[in-house]
Amino acid sequence: MAAPNPDGYERHLAEAIALIRREGFEAALWRLFGALARPDNMLVLAYRDAGPALELWRKAVDERVFARLQSTYLEGAFRLSPFYGLHLKRAEEGLYRLRDIAPDAFQRSRFYVEYFGQTTIIDELGFTVWLGEGLSLNLFLGRDGQSGRGFTAAEVAACQRIAPVIAALARAHWPTPKLASCPVEDTPALLAAAARRQGIALSPRQAEVALLILKGHSTLSIGLHLGLSPQTVKVFRKQLYARCRISSQGELFALMLPLLTES
Repeated sequence: MAAPNPDGYERHLAEAIALIRREGFEAALWRLFGALARPDNMLVLAYRDAGPALELWRKAVDERVFARLQSTYLEGAFRLSPFYGLHLKRAEEGLYRLRDIAPDAFQRSRFYVEYFGQTTIIDELGFTVWLGEGLSLNLFLGRDGQSGRGFTAAEVAACQRIAPVIAALARAHWPTPKLASCPVEDTPALLAAAARRQGIALSPRQAEVALLILKGHSTLSIGLHLGLSPQTVKVFRKQLYARCRISSQGELFALMLPLLTES
């Protein structure tokens, strides 16, 4: 793989500017990031407060990285992503690294095991850009099994420096879709879906614990988020499993994923 050339990216940047609102813009961005950080894959999504995530563009050296993107992630599992968490929190625009924003037990979560781990992605950077109220554009750069290594500090720094430019380009190229932006909180939506689809009556606290477990939070982390002691969290987890008639996180993931798709 050729060495990155962060000082020679200007030509690709000029090309992207010239192609705004035209075919080939995304490919020009891919070449720009190739000079800055040599990603193995790139994905552009729009997150909305209401409705599923929208795929706008993808590119990968190995397309198996996106094998379950449509069937699993876009259909509902995106609600468990730390990057979608940034959307819900109305995070500031900029560059975020997955390892810096993921919950403490993320790599042990069923979401990671059943979906994210299967992509072979080992490092991911995400640009968050606000297109409108309740609508964010998210441009992801990944390193996967193709290269087998993460981004270097220099590559991350180069992407951080260009983040404001990427935000301006994104707003110019992707006009704000006319989408309803009514906020939909995950917990009430999950409660309604569980009752409607499975006949399971969860309490709001049980639904909160379920979502945090699926997102990859440990018992300690759940307690910190909800202001509960670890022992109390364990009680809620036990109640949740009993109410759902399950005994493992794997069963919880299998049960809740279809509900996340509907909610």
